[in-house]
Amino acid sequence: MTTTTVPTQDRGAQGGNEGADTSPGSTTGGPTGIEPRADGRHGRNVNPKRLAGYAVLILFAIIYLYPFLIQIATSFKSDPEAAAHPLSLIPNPFDLSAWKRMFGLTSDTSVPIMTWLGNSVLVTVVITASRVFLDSLAGYALSRLHFRGRRLMFAVLLAVMSVPGVVLLVPKFLIVTYLGIFDTYSAMLLPLLVDAAGIFIMKQFFDSVSVSIEEAARMDGASVFRTFWSVVLPMARPSLITLTILSFQGSWNEFTHFLVVTQSPELKTMITGLASLTSGELGSGTQFPLKMGAALLTTIPVALIFFAFQRHFVRGANEGGEKG
Repeated sequence: MTTTTVPTQDRGAQGGNEGADTSPGSTTGGPTGIEPRADGRHGRNVNPKRLAGYAVLILFAIIYLYPFLIQIATSFKSDPEAAAHPLSLIPNPFDLSAWKRMFGLTSDTSVPIMTWLGNSVLVTVVITASRVFLDSLAGYALSRLHFRGRRLMFAVLLAVMSVPGVVLLVPKFLIVTYLGIFDTYSAMLLPLLVDAAGIFIMKQFFDSVSVSIEEAARMDGASVFRTFWSVVLPMARPSLITLTILSFQGSWNEFTHFLVVTQSPELKTMITGLASLTSGELGSGTQFPLKMGAALLTTIPVALIFFAFQRHFVRGANEGGEKG
């Protein structure tokens, strides 16, 4: 008598296909939900709702990106072309006159954009660095140090955060005038070196850190500042990145403060200078290419700093979510 042996791999295949509908009219093709097509290949079902969602997202992306693309294209147009075809995305002719004026490659010095850019970089770097350091110190002091009046000081901090910035413009002007620093770099920098919102952000983070971590460092002989600098502050990386982004963006885009405490043209920043250029104070005519180029130059640093820290920011947020 002859016995027939079924190969092991065939048995496994038979076992894996048990319960699957293999009839000719079946459209499931197994538990994966993949439909067999006429050409013998398999393709997944297309979800109409998902396609509609992608279409809506693409539409909104185009709507939001279109003004930015117009800004880029207009900066490479000539003045007559920009006035005649303001919504065109193709410069015809391609003109670099606006960029040459911005970078000082022409004899026209009526629009000192490089001076504005230098002032913006200076005040932004100084303000951002001081806020990250001083706000962290103040937040740690309010969170960890026990001193008389701490709760009152925190209540005053919350009250300052609730006051609109416009209300403080007149007091700022009176104070810088009384101190004799009006229309100087000191007037631009000193009132912005510390930020109430930054102190609040850092205090809330330090409150979430376990005290036992600091106690171990103090048992090893570390001082309060050494504990703050070497133990606690490295743990505050997500909050520090958030504070850096907010401080950089806020100081770079600051307008009302610099408008109130300065008067000289050589102390203008990119924002105040761009406002003067847009208002027609620095020349006649539309000057659309120059204005769009200056606006683009103002946008680039903020975009770069955001994309540079975005990966760390998202990673820190995810780590905080996993720990919680």
